[in-house]
Amino acid sequence: MARPSVLVYHADRRYAELVRVPKRGVSVRIAATPSEAAGAIADTEILYAWKFPAPLYARAGRLKWLQVMGAGVDWALVPELPPHVQVTRAPGVFGPWMAEYVVAWCSWVTQRMKVYRDAQRQRRWDDHVLPDRLGGKTVTIVGLGDIGRDIARAARALGMRVLGVSRRGRPVREATRMYPVAAMARALREADFVVLLLPLTPETRGIIGADALSVMKSSAWLINIARGAVVNESALMEALEQRRIAGAVLDVFDREPLPPSHPLWKMDNVVVTPHISGPSTADAIAPVFNDNLARYLAGRPLRHVVDRRQGY
Repeated sequence: MARPSVLVYHADRRYAELVRVPKRGVSVRIAATPSEAAGAIADTEILYAWKFPAPLYARAGRLKWLQVMGAGVDWALVPELPPHVQVTRAPGVFGPWMAEYVVAWCSWVTQRMKVYRDAQRQRRWDDHVLPDRLGGKTVTIVGLGDIGRDIARAARALGMRVLGVSRRGRPVREATRMYPVAAMARALREADFVVLLLPLTPETRGIIGADALSVMKSSAWLINIARGAVVNESALMEALEQRRIAGAVLDVFDREPLPPSHPLWKMDNVVVTPHISGPSTADAIAPVFNDNLARYLAGRPLRHVVDRRQGY
């Protein structure tokens, strides 16, 4: 019997180098470009990839399992992917990164870092401007799942009050209170910081629009580390321009890279970062893939399987 074939689709060869081949063995191949993948996908049973070209799924007659390398799975859940293919994600990898990102930028706001840095450049002693505290502030995490719980724990350790929004609003230990998506406005209204962690699905696309932004405090900051499309960009820009909210820290965008001509670059109440809040690294994701590879070869159920109907 032919050995199962694994195709590793990524420009960083370390993803393939860290694949731990069990005793039964697998055939591991590497592709860094769509043309290289086109020559290998027909015989591939297991795909370990990031943003695999959707048109090539039509050639993937033997494909049974797709392991996603990053935090988001929206790129993988396309109509071209055969319905029998299991998709697995990589939990427990990105939460610590994203928790530090959120705490850092919340602190940037409360510690008035921009004010002090601007004063330094002008050699101006602004001792009348005092920092604020994170302790006592309220952070609302919209999409409080695995990653959100890491962020919630870090926020609570600093004395912040945590509110959460999820599909059904079921209680979680890390949040003071949970709200269902239908009652999201109540959680937004109380927030000093709103952190977006929603998966991108047809239901969440544009969910933060004019209505959601209108209930936020004028002193509140929006932090988007989910997907750019969960926010209505034009509504956000209008709210920022009119100072209906204090500002936004944006790590994700409708178009990436963000075009140099985009107005967001020049807005003084916007921070732009290049989709780095939860970086994928081969060393961090390899244990997740290797564990599932051993399970797959032993005929055991895979862990972290995505519900393709729900989109996460």
